[in-house]
Amino acid sequence: MHCPDRTGLVAAVTDWLYKHDGNILHLDQHVDQQQQVFFMRVQWDLARFNIPRDKIGEFFQISIAERYAMQWTLHFSDEMPRMAIFVSKLSHCLYDILSHTESGEWPVRVPVIISNHATLEPVARRAGIDYHVVPITPDTKADAERRQLDLLARHNIDFVVLARYMQIVSPDFIARYPNRIINIHHSFLPAFAGANPYRAAHARGVKIIGATAHYVTPELDAGPIIEQDVARVSHRDSVADMIRQGQDLEKLVLSRAIWYHLNHKVLVYGNRTVVFG
Repeated sequence: MHCPDRTGLVAAVTDWLYKHDGNILHLDQHVDQQQQVFFMRVQWDLARFNIPRDKIGEFFQISIAERYAMQWTLHFSDEMPRMAIFVSKLSHCLYDILSHTESGEWPVRVPVIISNHATLEPVARRAGIDYHVVPITPDTKADAERRQLDLLARHNIDFVVLARYMQIVSPDFIARYPNRIINIHHSFLPAFAGANPYRAAHARGVKIIGATAHYVTPELDAGPIIEQDVARVSHRDSVADMIRQGQDLEKLVLSRAIWYHLNHKVLVYGNRTVVFG
């Protein structure tokens, strides 16, 4: 939840939960002092909670949210979301995601993988996941995205992960899944754009490489950032060394971002995020 900051907000929410026999399991809050905005995430046990599950949102809106002009969302931890993965030819992020989902580590279902190439179909087949190839050219992009959206609707997809999907997603597509499309890319942008950023960065003698995971917005690679990380490199590292380390970072950063999203720990405000611990 978030709202204009004022005194008594934490007390108001926790007292409401207490009065309805809600046992708080976790609470985290933050105040943006520049904009005077209050943010909070609270998780509680429903075992003794005396408001029916399907009425919690209605009761909270009337009792608390309207009084404090709160924007809020409500999620239940026993509801397992459905994630679609978009890929092209690079496999490192896909393999990492599947290692988390197949082990049962992540509370998520992956019913479909969509690609503009057939390269990774054997990976999906081994995992028992539907794989659809939707080729894209400048002339067919609109039709291709309609096919992709039909597939997402057919599989009841809740959110999308672009696991090194090397296509730009249109504003119309993004509008169907606001703050529910996660992308990963190297952090050389905008200094080293183009097809061979690691080679360009190596030639420039960079000393750090990194990766960024963010929600997708119509402005290319400029959406709200969920997670980032960096690693140091030196003159001893070849282009191949840098690519290997960069792909390791991409896997790690994307994995963290998906985990935060799955656990509803990311609150988007403007073009920034509050990521609760």
